[in-house]
Amino acid sequence: MISGIGVVFALIEILYILMIVLGANQANAFFKFVQSLAEPLALFFPGLFHTGNFNVDVLLNYGLAAVFWLVVTGILARAVSRY
Repeated sequence: MISGIGVVFALIEILYILMIVLGANQANAFFKFVQSLAEPLALFFPGLFHTGNFNVDVLLNYGLAAVFWLVVTGILARAVSRY
């Protein structure tokens, strides 16, 4: 269950990355919905890297957030399953 939550969080981040990199219409309601989910889940990662290329920045910062959720929830799931 815990790992599943981490996968969902990571998928939200990945979807947001894809929408930005592929040039989705940012005025669209679905884009705004995904953005409203992805930004809080990114925690402290947005703004961590500034490469000068917006798409690369989004890929690095939100990609790290996705990896973070997978790693943290994986560790939590293992810890909970042992007890």
